[in-house]
Amino acid sequence: MLQPKKTKYRRPQKGRMKSITKRGAEIAFGSFAIKTLEEHWLSARQIEAARQAITRYMKREGQLWIRVFPDKPVTRKPLDVRMGKGKGTPEFFAARISPGRILFEADGVPYAVAKEALRLGAQKLPVATKFVVRRDYSEEN
Repeated sequence: MLQPKKTKYRRPQKGRMKSITKRGAEIAFGSFAIKTLEEHWLSARQIEAARQAITRYMKREGQLWIRVFPDKPVTRKPLDVRMGKGKGTPEFFAARISPGRILFEADGVPYAVAKEALRLGAQKLPVATKFVVRRDYSEEN
């Protein structure tokens, strides 16, 4: 699963997600992509599940790019623990996702295959997504 090799702080604060995406909102590598329509924290497990679903449907043909990385440690306290006594231990890593962010890009497969593969991957995610195609894409390529 995806996680950073090293973090600056072990237990960061939650923070807030208010704005739409400024960076990572355009297709950069492939011809097809899925774009988020709402903000959320995507766990490394969710990203990995979507990646597996997409690559399985594409039968490992073409190429897939993951445009998000889970770099935020999320802490949890154990069950049945009273209030106070400090912050919990890091449980998993999450990626902050704001509206308009490209999550996955694909290329090297036909339009119909890419659309279905990315649809299956989007089903594994807790956010509403939209299938987008590169502007200069044409079926002849």
